[in-house]
Amino acid sequence: MRALEAGYRSGDLAAKAGVSADTLRHYERRGLLAAAKRLPNGYRLYPPEALDRVLLIQRALSVGFSLDELARLLRARDRGQPPCREVRALAARKLEDVEKQLESLASFRATLQATLRDWDARLEKRRGEEPARLLDALVAAREDERPTPSPLRGMQFDRRTRRKEKR
Repeated sequence: MRALEAGYRSGDLAAKAGVSADTLRHYERRGLLAAAKRLPNGYRLYPPEALDRVLLIQRALSVGFSLDELARLLRARDRGQPPCREVRALAARKLEDVEKQLESLASFRATLQATLRDWDARLEKRRGEEPARLLDALVAAREDERPTPSPLRGMQFDRRTRRKEKR
């Protein structure tokens, strides 16, 4: 990886930061990263401080900030208006959301454990190859309740599989 006197070419910066060159261009378009200078051959040249900026973005994404939030926060910071209290408030809201998700998952775990216990008992009681009708038991056990969606539906455990955010 070559650090040029004036900075990094996009491939070098991308490799050093652990992202793709496409990601750098996306960050530029979104206003997260200052537009790179162009070399005479058309290659992008990022200043040395761009590496810290890309690493900051990656780490902020890893703790739950969105690209839109980061763009807004970094624009304010670049204008000399540090958004420290807003950053703290956003992080606190994200923690509240995580706490709610954990509560929902704990409740879901208990429900799933009870369902498995019921199914194990039904499987033990059946004769021979008689069907246990496990899925039908879900309806019978909760006729008076409206089904609630699983907290696992739509949950994404790995950022790399997350759908691309709206551009």
